[in-house]
Amino acid sequence: MSILEKASKHYKEQLKEGLHEIDVPEWDSKIYYRKAFNFATQGKVFQLSNDGLMVDALVETLVQRGLKKDGSNAFRPADRSRLMNEVDPNIIIRIYVE
Repeated sequence: MSILEKASKHYKEQLKEGLHEIDVPEWDSKIYYRKAFNFATQGKVFQLSNDGLMVDALVETLVQRGLKKDGSNAFRPADRSRLMNEVDPNIIIRIYVE
């Protein structure tokens, strides 16, 4: 087995670990996420960070990685504006840090 095959197998095993949760009592909700994520998913976040748009990067991370208990996306790309303008930023930061 090549190194790349081993690396890919390792990543797939991490995806099987299941979901982790963050309790968000202010929203009477839980946000779920997978610890493993790939560069394709994280690419836009990296670009925003490199461009100095840290707040946008935080929101993008939540949109990309935030899940419901069933594994479906908790937020849609169309939700970015509301997350940026109508949601307590301290909660988004706390979710990101946890």
